Amino acid sequence: MNVEEFDFDLPEELIAQTPLPDRTASRLLVLDRKTGETKDRNFLSIIDELHEGDCLVLNDTRVLPARLYGLKKETGASIEVLLLKQLENDQWETLVKPAKRIKEGSVIEFGDGRLTATCIGEEEHGGRILQMSYKGIFHEILDELGEMPLPPYIKETLPDQERYQTVFAKNRGSAAAPTAGLHFTKDLLQAIEEKGVHVVYITLHVGLGTFRPVNVENIEEHEMHAEFYQMSEETAEILRTARKKGGKIVAVGTTSARTLETIVKEHGTFQEASGWTSIFIYPGYEVRGFDGLLTNFHLPKSTLVMLVSAFATKDYILHAYRHAVEEKYRFFSFGDAMFIR
Repeated sequence: MNVEEFDFDLPEELIAQTPLPDRTASRLLVLDRKTGETKDRNFLSIIDELHEGDCLVLNDTRVLPARLYGLKKETGASIEVLLLKQLENDQWETLVKPAKRIKEGSVIEFGDGRLTATCIGEEEHGGRILQMSYKGIFHEILDELGEMPLPPYIKETLPDQERYQTVFAKNRGSAAAPTAGLHFTKDLLQAIEEKGVHVVYITLHVGLGTFRPVNVENIEEHEMHAEFYQMSEETAEILRTARKKGGKIVAVGTTSARTLETIVKEHGTFQEASGWTSIFIYPGYEVRGFDGLLTNFHLPKSTLVMLVSAFATKDYILHAYRHAVEEKYRFFSFGDAMFIR
């Protein structure tokens, strides 16, 4: 299957640069994956798409303020560091700019030396393994010195850093937000639960592989970056029971979808599990872990467009995207949402 099959025209002005003041004020495009029919709604109407006994599955990962600006100790040169993944013993896999300035042994200082990083390994495409040194609690220092790593297509600054976190964000570890979850407020989640819908949480720490372009013509040759996931036995039991009773499993975001699919694929059912997943879902894949998907609108030719196309067929998705462009829906992280039922 060729990557060009997942391309579509997207005017740049439809890329949302800032979030709406009210999280629930977004629009919602409802797509019937069996007929291809679309309906234009507002996001609050998501509650009408959920029924008693259904399960709404949310990703409770919390985005790290993972972008750091420091100085190279030896020369005073300005260095930008993006934390990608924590390894052992305060070592981090990172992206460094400009990477050519940082070799093994180079030291970077942040916050007048409150945090220092020594390069202990070089990887391709600007990747560096950094050994962190500090006094105190690392995440408290990171909260003070770091900035939210907004996606590269967002050019505006974000005054309120919490606006790039979901209201239920809990477990630190992501380099990007699970953006479909940004539309929910605590009041909306409470109203959904009062309707008899089970609201449950899983964790998948989103890596920058989310934004990694597909650089091969044949999509089957694309390799996904691994991301850490976790599901509790409590969540697994609720999901198993709901399935037995005929309730629908609704994944909020492609991160929740990939976690559910990883666990069902590996274990045959929902169960307590954790580990690393590099699952790649594209047309031809049989979805078994969820029955409905709430998601934002994704980049052309991205693995995320391929995932939703596996669930609702490529033709229906591209038709829905063309409709969204015509109706001037807002795209990507701070944009509007689509519910595929």
